[in-house]
Amino acid sequence: MTTTFSLSRNQFGRLTLTTAGGEVFEDVTPVRAFPIQAPADGISMMCSDGREVAWIEQLSELPVTIKSLVEEELQSSEFMPEIQRILSVTSYATPCTWHVETDRGEANFVLRGEEDIRRIGRTMLLVADTHGIHFLIRDMAALSKHSRRILDRFL
Repeated sequence: MTTTFSLSRNQFGRLTLTTAGGEVFEDVTPVRAFPIQAPADGISMMCSDGREVAWIEQLSELPVTIKSLVEEELQSSEFMPEIQRILSVTSYATPCTWHVETDRGEANFVLRGEEDIRRIGRTMLLVADTHGIHFLIRDMAALSKHSRRILDRFL
């Protein structure tokens, strides 16, 4: 697949997209269509006024330089820690404080209610804390026995 645009950073570090026709869009932002279930598929390049100016079917099909810029930008703008272990909870009644180990280090957050744990597909869960931060559990079966036992009390 050939890329129909080029991508670079301007002097302020913002992404600039230039179409094959020479049209230039300053301050573009990549936005994932399916950030959890298919993070490398379907990425929209949005200009500052909210219009889509380019579509990336699959990140892997991009030239290395463009792919790197898109990945850097996505990484700097997205924050969804992935829970790897549930270390403890203060109570099995909500609200309660969870102490977890994530891919970004240990964290504590308050779970307001069981409704703040949402299933996404068969094995994934999205856990929202009281501040609106979402924590991802990518595969419930991959959690330790201790973590699954705690989680089962809330599902």
